[in-house]
Amino acid sequence: MNSNYKQRKSFYTLLVSSLFFPIHEYLKCHNSVSVRKQLEISQWWPRQQIEQFQFTRLRRLLFYAQANVPYYHSLFAEIGFNPTEINSLADLKRLPLLDKAKIRNNIDTLKSIKAQKLARFNTGGSSGEPLVFYIGNERISHDVAAKWRATRWWDVDIGDPEIVVWGSPIELGAQDSIRVLRDRLFRSKLLPAFEMSEQKLNIFLKEIHSQRPRMLFGYPSALAHIAGHAEKIGMQMDNLGVRVAFVTSERLYDDQRQQISKVFGCSVANGYGGRDAGFIAHECPVGNMHITAEDIIVEITDHHGIPLPPGQSGEIVITHLASSDFPFIRYRTGDIGSLDDKLCSCGRGLPLLREIQGRSTDFVMAQNGTVMHGLALIYILRNLPQISAFKIIQESLNLTRVWVVSEIGLDPTISEMIKHKFQSRLGQKVEIIIEEVAEIPKEKSGKFRYVMSKVSPN
Repeated sequence: MNSNYKQRKSFYTLLVSSLFFPIHEYLKCHNSVSVRKQLEISQWWPRQQIEQFQFTRLRRLLFYAQANVPYYHSLFAEIGFNPTEINSLADLKRLPLLDKAKIRNNIDTLKSIKAQKLARFNTGGSSGEPLVFYIGNERISHDVAAKWRATRWWDVDIGDPEIVVWGSPIELGAQDSIRVLRDRLFRSKLLPAFEMSEQKLNIFLKEIHSQRPRMLFGYPSALAHIAGHAEKIGMQMDNLGVRVAFVTSERLYDDQRQQISKVFGCSVANGYGGRDAGFIAHECPVGNMHITAEDIIVEITDHHGIPLPPGQSGEIVITHLASSDFPFIRYRTGDIGSLDDKLCSCGRGLPLLREIQGRSTDFVMAQNGTVMHGLALIYILRNLPQISAFKIIQESLNLTRVWVVSEIGLDPTISEMIKHKFQSRLGQKVEIIIEEVAEIPKEKSGKFRYVMSKVSPN
């Protein structure tokens, strides 16, 4: 952390980060404080030392899984795999991929026989049935520590005033008196992202203005929407002392980054991960996405699980090295991205994600089989002044539905132009149905997705 910030950090923030939060973690049987301290050392290791550390932890995880996790004990016997035969990280590809269906079908046998006090979690099911899984204290501690380390890259810390714009039922459902007291102690204010009416947006802006947070945290779509409303009503927000806006859980688009940065007068730091996969990567002040390599091995694979070289796009597959209680080994995230083999000028040896293109369902397929990112369609709608909001649903290869919100109503010529441009990308015979709606519903989690394809590229 920048030494100048240490000197000017408020006494209260020091009290929270050095005393209150460590006590909180100790009472929850988490060792996140010691893990974070180790991560702040290892981030500066050379790449080769980090890879050797990963390899040591990988062997330990595989030996443990074979001995204590019924699913992996049976799997290793079935495929004739012995962890003693692992000689490098590249040997990980000898194991089959783990996906959501396998977890659902083997939920009990994936638990370690030695696991205690497992916490039950689930994903929001944005692309289908929600996934239920379990996490132990080791995994929670490492994920908390990884996020904490990345937060401190930006000269902010736990205890600095924070506004969180979030919509997960887990966080919102936990707002009992103890949670409220804890958030007040840590100076963290939670704003629910489910409803974004004009009345709610006005309330959010007043809250942010009165709290004068040092950091924001939330979905990029939600923070960009709040920023856009502030701009619309002429409310100045760039004089509050916000240093950074942490965004995660959705793809961050360039226009969202620019909007948030301009209105709040702060940097925007992208984060990538999930409840299932863990805290995978985070953006440093230089602008690169560093992988939490001490805890997570990231592979980019083709449809058959074969690893691809840096620069090539494929599915992001992770192995979480702190997941012995409920192992995630070669887990398919459903996201598309690519690795970068360069070193960051910030000096950290942590490997880089070059690009996170989005979920596989953020891609659409043309009638001729061409797969393209949803941006190919998004750009057609984004800059049309008649459209204030939209969502694209590819129902099948032959039908794509477009929901649009328009305060003045869509002119027939605009509708025909949209259909023509969509067909030029998806196929001339594709039926394009444009439906004007009063609002675009968010997902249950409060997230927003511009594109949803029900056509599998596999």
